[in-house]
Formats: sequence, C-alpha cells, structure tokens
Amino acid sequence: MQTLRAFLLTRHWRDTPKGLEISLWATTDAGPLRILLNQEDAVFFIPGSTQAIEGGCKRRSLTLSTFAGVDVDGLYFRRQSDLIEMRSKLQGLGIETFESDIKPVDRFLMERFITAGFAARGRTVRRNGYLEMRNPAVRKDDYRRPPTRVSLDIETEGLDGALYSVALSSKADERVLMVSDKPVHCDDVKVEVFIDERELLHRLFAWFAEHDPDMIIGWSVVAFDLDFIARRCERLSIPFDLARGGERSVVLRPGDRSALHIARIPGRVVLDGIESLRGAFWSFESFDLESVARALLGKGKRIDQVEDRVSKISHLYRHDRPRLAAYNIEDCRLVDAIFERTDLVEFSMRRAELTGLGMDRYGGSVAAFDNLYLPRLHRAGRVAPDAAGAPVGESPGGYVLDSKPGIYDNVLVLDFKSLYPSIIRTFGIDPYALHAPGEDRIEGFAGASFARKGAILPGIVQDLWDERDRAKAKGDGAMSQATKILMNSFYGILGAAGCRFRDTRLASSITRRGHEIIRRTRDAIEGEGLNVIYGDTDSLFVLLGSQVSEEKAGVCGSRLSSKLNEKWKRSIRQEHGLECHLEIEFETHFLKFLMPTVRGDVAGSKKRYAGLIRNAEGEYELIFKGLESVRTDWTPLARSFQRELYRRVFIGEPFEDYIRSIAEEMLQGLHDESLVYRKRLRRRLSEYTRNAPPHVQAARKLGTEKRLRHVRYIVTSNGPEPVRPGHPLPRPDYEHYRSRQLAPAADGVLHFLDTSFEAITDRQMAIFD
Repeated sequence: MQTLRAFLLTRHWRDTPKGLEISLWATTDAGPLRILLNQEDAVFFIPGSTQAIEGGCKRRSLTLSTFAGVDVDGLYFRRQSDLIEMRSKLQGLGIETFESDIKPVDRFLMERFITAGFAARGRTVRRNGYLEMRNPAVRKDDYRRPPTRVSLDIETEGLDGALYSVALSSKADERVLMVSDKPVHCDDVKVEVFIDERELLHRLFAWFAEHDPDMIIGWSVVAFDLDFIARRCERLSIPFDLARGGERSVVLRPGDRSALHIARIPGRVVLDGIESLRGAFWSFESFDLESVARALLGKGKRIDQVEDRVSKISHLYRHDRPRLAAYNIEDCRLVDAIFERTDLVEFSMRRAELTGLGMDRYGGSVAAFDNLYLPRLHRAGRVAPDAAGAPVGESPGGYVLDSKPGIYDNVLVLDFKSLYPSIIRTFGIDPYALHAPGEDRIEGFAGASFARKGAILPGIVQDLWDERDRAKAKGDGAMSQATKILMNSFYGILGAAGCRFRDTRLASSITRRGHEIIRRTRDAIEGEGLNVIYGDTDSLFVLLGSQVSEEKAGVCGSRLSSKLNEKWKRSIRQEHGLECHLEIEFETHFLKFLMPTVRGDVAGSKKRYAGLIRNAEGEYELIFKGLESVRTDWTPLARSFQRELYRRVFIGEPFEDYIRSIAEEMLQGLHDESLVYRKRLRRRLSEYTRNAPPHVQAARKLGTEKRLRHVRYIVTSNGPEPVRPGHPLPRPDYEHYRSRQLAPAADGVLHFLDTSFEAITDRQMAIFD
C-alpha cells in the first residue's frame, strides 16, 4: 500500500458492461497518476413516501430531507444510464426528484471536499509511462504541483484544406513537424519532415507519448488546432491519440456559434489562451494573437497582415518552408510568453482549488456553487432540488442614483468593499437558512426571513474572504483575483436560471438591501454637509469642490469612510442584533471629474464618466468609463481625440486650436487609417436576414464564403466599404466622421464650457465646403 499526494488534471466517467467507472488523472512527484474507481454508484433522491418502484436500483432510507422537511430515500444505480432512465420514468409520473442532475464524478469529489489537491492510498501498479491505482481511499489534501505543458500550433490551408505543419514548444523539447517532399533546414528550430499527413500525425502522437506533458496550451487551440487534427484523424481513419493511458480523446463541437468547443483528452488539461484571458478578466480591443502579443509583450507575429495571413501561409509553404517553420514555432513561443506574462496557469490552478472545477472550465460559476454548497448542505441534513425545478422570478439589479451632470473639482469615490458578499455575511442570506426553522429570524426582502443559526453561505463567503486577505498579504495576485471573482458571482448565481437554489427572495434580499445601504449612506454623507453627485451599485461620488486642497481632500476621504464604517456597525447592531461586515473604502480622488448628460438631453447619464487622478508615481492619469474613448466600436481617431481633448480641459490647457487642427487634418486625409471601424460579426452573414448593420453590409461586399469573426470598414459617400489588405483605403465620407465621431466625442465636455464642436469648427468647415 502506498500514499500519493496528487493534483487533479482531468476527471471523466463512463458506463461499462460491469457498471459505472470513474477515471481521475493527476500529476504527482512520482509522475502521472490514473485512479480508476468502479465501486461507486450513481445516486439521486426521492420523497420517502413514494410508492415502491421497479427498476435496476437499490433504495435506502436516509436521515436527509428536502427544504420543505420531507424525508427522502436514496436510489443507487450501477450505471448512469439506468439513473437517467429511472429519472425520466419518475418525472413522467409526476414524482419530484432531487439532485438527479449531478454527474457521478462531480459527486464523488465534492462529497470528499476535493477541489484539486488530494491524497490517494492504495496499491500502485506501474503502467507504460504512468502509475495506476484502483479503488484507493481518497481524501482532500493541499498538495499542488505546476503541470508540465506544451504550446501547440498548426498551419493549414485554411479551415478545411491541407495540413502543412505542427509546431510544439515545451521546456523539454521544441520542434516543427512538416509535410514535405524534401528536407527543411531552419536556423530557428528543428524541423522533421514527413511524406504525408498520416505520417506526420503518427509522429505527433508519438511525441506526446514520449514527452508526456500534463497540459496543452494554444490560441483557439480547441476550436481550431485540435478540432482540425481530430477531423483529419477521422478522414484518415486513424485514432485521435492524444490522451494518456490509451483512453479516448474527442473534441465536442457546439451546436451554435456562441458556445465553446470542448476538448476531452484524459490525462491532459487543454487551456485556450483567449478563453483563459477572458476568464481571468483580461480585456483587449482584439483577442487575436497579434494584438494581444503586441499589447503584452511588445512584439507580434512574423506575418503582420492579419487578414491576408492564410494566403501568405500557403505562399510560404509553396516557396519558403524554412520561413514557415520559423513562423509556426514563433506562434507557439508567443502563446507561451503570454501565459507566463499573465500567470494564466497559476490562475487556472488557483481557480480549480477554490471551485472544484477543472482547470479548463472558464465559466461554470453555478457548478462551482454546487461544489462548495451541496456537501455542506448534506451535512446539515438536507438535499437540494434538481436545477430544472428552480422557480422562475425576477429580482432588482444594482441601485444607481440619478447623476448631477457637470465638471467638478475634487470628487471622492467611496466604495463598499465586495458589497454583495458583505451583505450575505452580515444578514445571513442563505438557501438553507431561508427554509430552516427558527424564531427571531433575520428579516430580508420579498417576504424572506433567515434563521440566525445554521446558515451555510455566509461561512463559505467568510472562508473565501479570509483566503483573499491571505493572498493579498502574500502578493498572490492569481489567488486574490480568483477568490474575488468567485465571491462576487454568488449574487448572480442565486438569481440565475441554471441554479437549483434560484429564488427571488434570495436575490432580492441582497440587491434590495444594497439599495437601502446606498441610500442611507448617501443621506449620511449629505448630513455632513457634502453633496453626492452620483452613486452606482456599491460606490458613491462625493463632491468637495474647488475650495479644498488635494492634501485635505485625501484626509477628508479617509475620515469620512471611517465615520461611515462606525455608523454602520452601530446601526446594524442596534437594528438587527448582528455583527456588521460592511466596509466602505476611500477608493479614488478625482482632481477633475466630468459627469456627462445623456446625449441630446439635459438629464445626467449613468455608468458614464471621466476624471483626472494623480497616480502612485505622482503623475496625472485619465480615467474613463463608458465614454467613447474606451469603446472599441468607435474609431481610433475619435478615441484618441477624446482622450487628448479631455486631458487639455482637465489641466486647463487651450483646446480650441487642437480641435480645429484635428478636424482640418482629417479633412486633408491625414488620419484615414484611424477612421477604420472594426466590429465583430456575432453570426454568419447568411443569418442577418432583416436590417443589415453597416459592418454586415461591408462584410458582404468582401464576397467571401469564409466565416468571418471581425470586419474592418470605412464609411464612404456610397455607404460602408470593407478595408481590403493590399488595396488602397476607400475614400471616407468626412462629414460622417465629423458629425458622428468627432462631434459626439467632444460635445460631452464642451457642453459644460458653453461651446460645441460645431461652433469651434464652423468657420473652418465653410473654407472646405
């Protein structure tokens, strides 16, 4: 018998002739480990009063009950398919089922509180390249081990043409596999050549067996690279042999364009760079590799014209294969460098440790909530409903105060630290406590009240909160970010359609309490003789005015936040008999602040503002929210123009001549490159059957059947025209850009200076007419 500490890589289950089998792959200090479990049953629950049922299952009375207090029995199945058949039969008879939608591998792990690290004790057998345990004793452990990885990239003749080459880059080895009828010598990387695609793919799978990485990374690596390889294997009738232990690999293709491809490769995690960055809340104007690499690394791909890259790759394959190999491996290196720069592997591991989800799950907040909540609920003696049985209802969103438009001096932003998680902790908001008996309950909203003892969710939030504080103290940015994202997701989960605990009373007791807190905090601030000019969900914007110095403004912000925190502690203790976990922070001091009006109206806008701060280095810095300069659907010229104009206005520099010069330069054609719109196509062109927006009109003029994700175009006097690589830019309709781009970008601030873009450029336009 041996005990191995391990970090979970992949988890799978399948029905076999002998019953349900669960397969866990993990990394250990002794190498890869596969755990096979064939003694576990699939299970769900039914009311104990249900009449005897016939079917291939065992029935057992349990000391568990529903939220309504109804005792339940457990039904145990040797196969998941039998469970699904019985569930359908019972539901057809109108019998309610509980937790029948939990996958057996997820139940096995969550009931043992295993999220990522675990220890397994059992008899170990050494297989070809890995260790194996059958039915070991498994328990939670804090072991962690960074996975070994390879960056993979393929080059092809478009989406369905020939496979040219596959590049592989890892710490252990780096090479390009290429289909070629002659040797290819490249100074950048070793190149192996093969007579055809079949031989190349066999060598690819042999490389994985030899070097055996725990993880595959890439850019659109599932939706393009692995999907292409899987389809090519199908066409050539060879196994898609990327998994460990001879298990079956598959790429699951979504039914609609908005869903993700899923790679199931037992023993190897697959992380896509694009989805990993999005999941870690990174934001870029474009997520193509060229743009992200230049933003993060200051360098890009070796072929610089993105739109024409397919034809250039084909040209290189025909005429310059060494250069194609260098280009292919450089893409792998860029992806690996981006992962290093953004700490994506560490973030994925931390998220897995917190949520119990696989490292390759980019969303899944509802599933993460189940992993954390259900085992604790069972230990409280209750079972949960199926997700499909959750009631439908609506709850209000975050509270947004009416804004007071204008340009202001010295505006403080006071922000409640993780307001919704704080409300959950303070007021005991919890699915179990909503239904648990008890006197002297904590009143919520929408008819809700919560038992003062036994609540589960506040304890989960407290654990996550403490974990985040420890991570911040250690400078562990990945864990701090992962914890924050998870905590802040709980409110949305309790109101989400896929959540088994969905209840309007839960979500409303969070948001409407938030409304009350924001309103009462505003009243308290204004009771101090100050003016609140805006508030948004968890923040309040407080005007001090020009009579306050920068130094005194900071002192005022710190003093005001401390006073408010003390007030809330007293109020919650006196009114509810509870400990207050609300914490308001002095977050930002805007030296200058603009709250614009709604375009074409006098009312103040919401979720749109700009301001000037002094950063940690003592330099001025502009902050924009919701305005044109941070919207990727506006042209580069309008965005840069707005930023510079606001900078000049905020620091008191002249701005009229700047406005005139930009307008004049545009009319002279000096900024045509910056007048290109770049917009995303969210559907296929054929699916736009009614009114076609400008970017769709432009895309159709390209005359290509290739699936496009983005289109670049210029508005001309004849409408939108696509920008074609290697072709001159279409002549812009300058009046369109003047009235629809520059003027709106400027008038948001000029409105408060008793002028306008039109008034400043009016005489100039007469000259060019």
